[in-house]
Amino acid sequence: MGQKINPLGFRLGTTQNHHSFWFAQPKNYSEGLQEDKKIRNCIKNYIQKNRKKGSNRKIESDSSSEVITHIEIQKEIDTIHVIIHIGFPNLLKKKGAIEELEKDLQKEVNSVNQRLNIAIEKVKEPYRQPNILAEYIAFQLKNRVSFRKAMKKAIELTKKADIKGVKIKIAGRLAGKEIARAESIKKGRLPLQTIRAKIDYCCYPIRTIYGVLGVKIWIFVE
Repeated sequence: MGQKINPLGFRLGTTQNHHSFWFAQPKNYSEGLQEDKKIRNCIKNYIQKNRKKGSNRKIESDSSSEVITHIEIQKEIDTIHVIIHIGFPNLLKKKGAIEELEKDLQKEVNSVNQRLNIAIEKVKEPYRQPNILAEYIAFQLKNRVSFRKAMKKAIELTKKADIKGVKIKIAGRLAGKEIARAESIKKGRLPLQTIRAKIDYCCYPIRTIYGVLGVKIWIFVE
């Protein structure tokens, strides 16, 4: 039997860190966990609502490149620090965007006495992040680009980043075929069983006119 586990959870505590840092009593733990989920969903919904549509521009200048890699939440007694790691933070740099986002997030915070502190950090190497590559593939597939061409182009984008290996897998009704199948492409090494190997992973759904496609990306960083 094949035993499968999320590569990030498998390496938690060694090469992967938690994205939430706070302490709570056992009876209040579930409330804090739900609050974190609401904060993350609120930020992602805000990004999606304020995206600009564009199909002929490059990913660096296109609003579809406003991809959040991860969100860190640090809670203190009277302050909640939210650090948004994003590939190309063009949208959040606009005047009044942070203030508007803070108002939306304040509604999701359980305690009124806690104030929010939002910080934006740009990812130094965007194409080293699997979420950004998955968004790029989704953007290409929605524009009727061949899935094989989209995967190869995503592999070429990783050449700009210092990585040791990458694997991309797409499953579903590829090219509109009636029978679903899975296709994958791999370049370099990918030691999934080595805990000390730092591997980034993401699972990303893509909605097309033929149905939902699932994209999985593994990146061997170091």
